[in-house]
Amino acid sequence: MGYKCCLQDLGLIDYRQAYLLQRQAIGHLKDTGIQSIFLCEHPVVITLGRMARKENLLVSEEHLKVKGVDLIHVNRGGDITLHAPGQLVIYPIFNLTYYGKDLHKYLHKLEQTIIDLLGYFDIVADRIYGKTGVWIRDAKIASIGIGVKHWISFHGVALNVDIDISLFFMIKPCGMEVRMTAMNKLMSSGVDKQDIKEKLISCFEREFDLNYI
Repeated sequence: MGYKCCLQDLGLIDYRQAYLLQRQAIGHLKDTGIQSIFLCEHPVVITLGRMARKENLLVSEEHLKVKGVDLIHVNRGGDITLHAPGQLVIYPIFNLTYYGKDLHKYLHKLEQTIIDLLGYFDIVADRIYGKTGVWIRDAKIASIGIGVKHWISFHGVALNVDIDISLFFMIKPCGMEVRMTAMNKLMSSGVDKQDIKEKLISCFEREFDLNYI
C-alpha cells in the first residue's frame, strides 16, 4: 500500500515561508502519520547550515544587501548553500522510523532518487565517496542538507535545473572548491520543468514506497 504522503507544489516562495510550512507539516505528520513533500523554487537566498563558516561567503554582507539577497542561518546540516529561481528545491517531511532510523541510508535514498530522475533525461549522475550530493563527474548538480528531530526529516534537496550558475560565485558551495552545473547545461533540448517534477514524484514514490493522497 505504501506510506501515505501529501504532495504540494509551492511554486516560487520565500524561504522563510516555506520553512514555516515544513514546521506545520512536521506537526501534521506527528498527529496523523502522513508524510509530506514540498516542491518549490526560492528567490535568491544564501543559507548557512550548522557547520557553516563565514569565510565560505565570498562577498560582503553589504553586497548582498545591495543585491537584495537574504542571508539566513538555518538548522540543517552542512555548510553554505545558495537557492535561486531555476533550482528545484524538494523538502521531504518524512518519518525516518519508516526507513530504519538510519541517516546514512536516508541520504543514500535521496541521492538515488535524484540519480534515477536524471537518468530519465540521459544524464549519467553518481555519488562521490565522502561528499554528500549528486555529481556529474566532478561537477555538482544537486546539494543535500537535512535536519532531523525525533526521527522526522526536514529541509532537503536542491537540484539545479536552469539556475544562473554564475550566482554560485558568491559562495564556496558546501564549503568546498567545487564546480556547479545544471540540467540545462547537459541537455540538448530545453528543460520541461513540469516533466521533471512528474518524473521526480515517480522516483520518490518508488524509492520511498509512497502512496500519494
